[in-house]
Amino acid sequence: MSKLGQVVEAVEKYNRFVLDQVKRARTDEKFGHELITRWSQTKAKTPVTHTPTGLPLPRLALPEIDEPGEIARYLFGEGLPGEFPFLNGAYREMYLEPVRENELGSYGRNGDKNEVAAEMSPANRSKVPTRPPRQSRPPEEPTRLFSGLMLAEDTNERFHYLTQHQRTHRLSTAFDGPTLYGIDSDADGVFGKIGEGGVAIDTVEDMVRLYDGFDLGSPNFSASMTISGPAPIIMAMYIAAAKRRFGPKVVPKLRGTIQADIFKEVQAQNETIFPIEASLRFLTDMVEFTTRELPRWYPISISGYHIGEAGSTPVQQAAYTLSNGFAYAEMFAGRGIPVDQFGPRLSFFLDCGLDAEYIALARVSRRIWAIGMRDAYGAGPRGQLFKLHTQTSGRSLIAAEFKNNLTRTAAELILAYMNATNSCHSNSADEPFTTPSEEWIRLAAHGQAILLEESGIFKHTMNMLSGSPGMKAVERAVEAAILDEFREIERLGGVLAAVEDRFQRSQIQNAAHRYEQQIYDGTRPIIGLNRYRNGTDEIPEVKLARTPRAKQQLQVDRLAKFKKKNAGKAKRALDKLVDVVDRGENCFPALLEAVEVSSLGQITGRLQEVVGRFRPMV
Repeated sequence: MSKLGQVVEAVEKYNRFVLDQVKRARTDEKFGHELITRWSQTKAKTPVTHTPTGLPLPRLALPEIDEPGEIARYLFGEGLPGEFPFLNGAYREMYLEPVRENELGSYGRNGDKNEVAAEMSPANRSKVPTRPPRQSRPPEEPTRLFSGLMLAEDTNERFHYLTQHQRTHRLSTAFDGPTLYGIDSDADGVFGKIGEGGVAIDTVEDMVRLYDGFDLGSPNFSASMTISGPAPIIMAMYIAAAKRRFGPKVVPKLRGTIQADIFKEVQAQNETIFPIEASLRFLTDMVEFTTRELPRWYPISISGYHIGEAGSTPVQQAAYTLSNGFAYAEMFAGRGIPVDQFGPRLSFFLDCGLDAEYIALARVSRRIWAIGMRDAYGAGPRGQLFKLHTQTSGRSLIAAEFKNNLTRTAAELILAYMNATNSCHSNSADEPFTTPSEEWIRLAAHGQAILLEESGIFKHTMNMLSGSPGMKAVERAVEAAILDEFREIERLGGVLAAVEDRFQRSQIQNAAHRYEQQIYDGTRPIIGLNRYRNGTDEIPEVKLARTPRAKQQLQVDRLAKFKKKNAGKAKRALDKLVDVVDRGENCFPALLEAVEVSSLGQITGRLQEVVGRFRPMV
């Protein structure tokens, strides 16, 4: 049995444990009394906040129950926000307005011991929901701002535009096609693709321009980079660019995420540049280095978003994302990296569409991950946290009557925040046509601001919309379906074996076909497309974002100048890099040296000479 099979067993065992605690609470008078006492104390000590109209509300919403069995079911099966198994949130307070420390009750203080655990026997105490250590960090908006267009200075200008009203700067970067495939802008057949659909990054000098004017070492700044195949090279460029601007002492202060998820690339995207084995080796080298040297950096974002966008069902998206995450955990542990070193540095990325499963998809994923990491991998509290970035569904955006996309995205945002996502990006309504314009990207960001700041849905009370009978029904159905997917992957020999057998890819393709068929036959309503059409097929006037030829030529000229200036140094650095790879050592330190004098394409090309190229699956 692989670790994934152990995860299935762990979840099933934990579910039985919860039922045992419910039964015990109803038959063991002392235990039941302890639970009722804790429940009453938690409710009594929960701070009260007030809406602008003066209505008093608790900062934590709890169900109105006083029966010990149901209290046990809640505390052990769900946990308070910030408590194992984290169904209701990775942290105690997510989007709430600040409250003065002297107003916090026992719920609000992070250092309190679990009252139930203190009274239980040592054998059972380890199974009681426990709180993770306090995360002492300033409040920050969960809104992540996404951009990538033309050259580095153009994306930099967009970043400054987007962050002008933000207290914290959480920037996500999209890269153009050549960069995603590790190809230089001067490669044959690439010129017309430079800066299209993302930013062109060839050298460390481009990376310096990309984040110019931002304090990369500030606790209020984080960068996220949506790239996987050449992720270790781009990550090395980011570190090198930060050192150029702020010196070597900035490295441990850097905050952010790089996607780097090779499994989802093979399953859903094919933006992979090295064979799977070599790709996973380079990824593990980067994880080993960054978890040691960059304690605030997430070196991999295990990404279901692209699986969902490729056509999977919501359950498939969650199941493949979670199983990929467990496979990475097994791989990193196999390298000898302690689970409590890499576990807290894993992050996740899901999309949020309009299907019913999204009511609870992330909540269930958070619970399964916590149980699996604790009971199958031995992770401590910080390594059990499923830290999630959510993006509204790009697939749900359509060109027909495209302004309806504003409503679709707004509904998806509510679902994402109902699931207590840690950060979120909202798509722009004009994305079916082009890279988002300033107008539509501003409206997309304002959608989150309206929801989180103007409305009172999330800023007064945790769990405002959680725990309805319908949500619980969805949770049970989704968890059962995810475990069924795990069992099938386990039957095939685990994640890597299933990938090589094209299992995930074929399942995604089948689901995508079914989705499109439902649109065509009308069983999946799409307003403005197959229902309530306005009777015209006119294409709206939307200005397309294109990279001017002069800018594309500028990028090529800059690259030529960089290569000429560093020709001799680049050869020596690349020779050293190849030698390290041949010896089987961690190649990331050599990559850090190589990016100072070599371009992305030069590094990719030289490594491909050694390890080969990825052959896409059809």
